[in-house]
Amino acid sequence: MVSLEDAVIARLKEGENRFEILVDPKAAADLIDGKEVDILSSLAIDAVFKDAKKGEHAPEELLEKKFGTTDIIEIAKKIILKGEIQLTTEQRREMQERKRKKIIDFIVKNSMDPQTKLPHPRQRIELAIKEAGVHIDPFKPVDQQVNNVIEALRPLIPISIEQVKIAVKIPAQFTGKAYGVVRNLGKLLKEEWQPDGSWLGVIQIPAGMQLEFYDKLNDLTKGNVETKILK
Repeated sequence: MVSLEDAVIARLKEGENRFEILVDPKAAADLIDGKEVDILSSLAIDAVFKDAKKGEHAPEELLEKKFGTTDIIEIAKKIILKGEIQLTTEQRREMQERKRKKIIDFIVKNSMDPQTKLPHPRQRIELAIKEAGVHIDPFKPVDQQVNNVIEALRPLIPISIEQVKIAVKIPAQFTGKAYGVVRNLGKLLKEEWQPDGSWLGVIQIPAGMQLEFYDKLNDLTKGNVETKILK
């Protein structure tokens, strides 16, 4: 279990009633992001409170009435997902920074400059977000914040979230190494094995992964790969 010193209060209000748990804020954020979380080990005390600071427990009959169960794991999940998390200023700053990095990771991987059709460098995205003064919610999932962040960046840099289709030809002597890598880097839309053993394929990848895609293929084939972006 998490220590009391590291736990924060997660609170859900239902009419005149309130339900509180003491939980690890990072675990709560992970659960909200859709990750698997060991709820019991994330709690400081495996109990639901009316008032955690006073140590007043919520009656079991009230839990059954409001949540349809007295199972601490199920109740804790609902409190975290539907309620609010009480953070200190420092905790909020740290968690905002974690979420900011995740949002930047997503944008770098999935966006490009629609004018050049090339990915934006990470530093450019970081500076643009800072300049735009975008507010990052530490508990709101990345996919629910990305669109607002992108809109805030548009006045500063040309940017779009896109997928690109790339035609690839791998010579026969390199297909053994490169074929599996190509399939795992994106969505394979079409493939055809040639009589000479070479492989032709069309793969769809996030726009921001183009450089990584080319680097890996060139490394595996010693530069003997043909690629072309399809319209």
